[in-house]
Amino acid sequence: MLAIWYSADTGLLNPLLEYLASGKAYQYLDELNTLPLYFGTVAVLTGCWHWLGSHKEGHLDYYSSTIAGGMLILFITMLIRWFIAPQIAVISVNYGEIGGTGKYIHELFGLNYVVLGIVTGIIIVNVFKIPEWAKNGIRLSRLGLKTGVILLGALYSAAELKNLGGLSIVMIGFFVLGSVGIVLWIGSRRNISNSMGGVLSAGMGVCGVSATVAVAPVVQAKPVEIAYTIGTILLWGVGCMFVFPIIGHLLDMSYVQFGAWAGTGILNSAQVAGAALAFQPDGIETLMVAEIFNITRVLILPVVVLWLAIWYVKKEGTASTAQVNVGHVVITKFPVFVLGFILMFALSTTGIFAPASHYQGKYFGNTPEQGFEMENLLKPGQVRLLSVQISNIEQTDERKALERLIENGKIMSIDDDNAVRRIINARILSDEANEILTAAHKAVRHTAKKIEAFRQWITWLFAFGLVGLGMQITVSAMKQAGGEPAIIGGIVGFIKAALSLIVVMLLISETV
Repeated sequence: MLAIWYSADTGLLNPLLEYLASGKAYQYLDELNTLPLYFGTVAVLTGCWHWLGSHKEGHLDYYSSTIAGGMLILFITMLIRWFIAPQIAVISVNYGEIGGTGKYIHELFGLNYVVLGIVTGIIIVNVFKIPEWAKNGIRLSRLGLKTGVILLGALYSAAELKNLGGLSIVMIGFFVLGSVGIVLWIGSRRNISNSMGGVLSAGMGVCGVSATVAVAPVVQAKPVEIAYTIGTILLWGVGCMFVFPIIGHLLDMSYVQFGAWAGTGILNSAQVAGAALAFQPDGIETLMVAEIFNITRVLILPVVVLWLAIWYVKKEGTASTAQVNVGHVVITKFPVFVLGFILMFALSTTGIFAPASHYQGKYFGNTPEQGFEMENLLKPGQVRLLSVQISNIEQTDERKALERLIENGKIMSIDDDNAVRRIINARILSDEANEILTAAHKAVRHTAKKIEAFRQWITWLFAFGLVGLGMQITVSAMKQAGGEPAIIGGIVGFIKAALSLIVVMLLISETV
């Protein structure tokens, strides 16, 4: 890492960066000049401490032993994000667009740093194996993913969550409960045990591994049945992470549409995040939508646990099954990261990170105190152009908004800003006029500094977590799916993915 920082700081990497940027500004230059210095220093100091120090088992050594593995994941993530993914993009662009899709190979197949990071992790663990000194740290990747989800809560506004939340409750309620019911029905037809059917239905319906672990004591699942379920989720979910983004690009899905589909159709939280970031690697709008659907799914977990407890008691009817404390199971097994997300959202609504009315981290402000720069006021020539074309607008509210923009030189309210955005999207005016309106819209939309910092950290936490996730996907773990669970899981997973795609394309608009 220090070598990367030194090469970037002294200019040795400049020719390579110019080549990777293909005539544009290299987008990761700020990261390249800071992150490898900070984390490289931590890695060197920790390595020296381990090498030269005298340590006792059970002391700080155990916790510090995770740093080496974490640094290995981080180093791989840096190489892929800064060099390998841009190199593949250059090759892809040189090859040209694919048929009539209007997209290059790397765009169509989602060959960005997220997908490449997961694939690299899978290759390392299955071909080269994880070195002993790094194994403890590899497990840190789950902490990165959970922390990223918690921080996402800071980016939601109450109004935004109201719109997405209502939509997600309807969709998730239908697909979660439907999946549980179908697994139980197919399971009874294929004569698998009730405990196997119960734990598999929770895993396929709710949120993968977390739901499996939560429901296992309720239906008295055996360890091998838990392994079958987790293997099935892993096998199906890994495929979804790669296939979903390709379908999304082929169908030209919007961020909201793809986020809703991934959050509904993919089983596991990490896999949902992986697919969302693979679809939109340099932004988190898709990830935000996907995670709110995913968290809504987790919130249904108590309902599913209660349903399966009653179902299992009726099926088995033994004294031991009736003695299971369902409330205790829900409390002890409920994912803590969901509570963290809710806490961060509650803090966000107080305005501690950005004005409470913000949308996806951005807020409206048309005064210097709110971040508006006076040089962004409309110029006389721009005013004349808009004045000539205002007669093309038929909607009264849109015409009034444009009149106020012309009179004041800037957008005056959130409602006016929404009206201006509708004018832009409808392409009523000329391209030159639309560019003026777009600039006026951007001049009154600002991102709070805390939110900007959160965005940077969230991107890195998920990138770190997904490379580590790839390092935990072994062929032997996927083989644990077994015969019947894998068949039932495949049928239900396909039905849920296909139906949710149809619902999303028919009912969900491109924006919230």
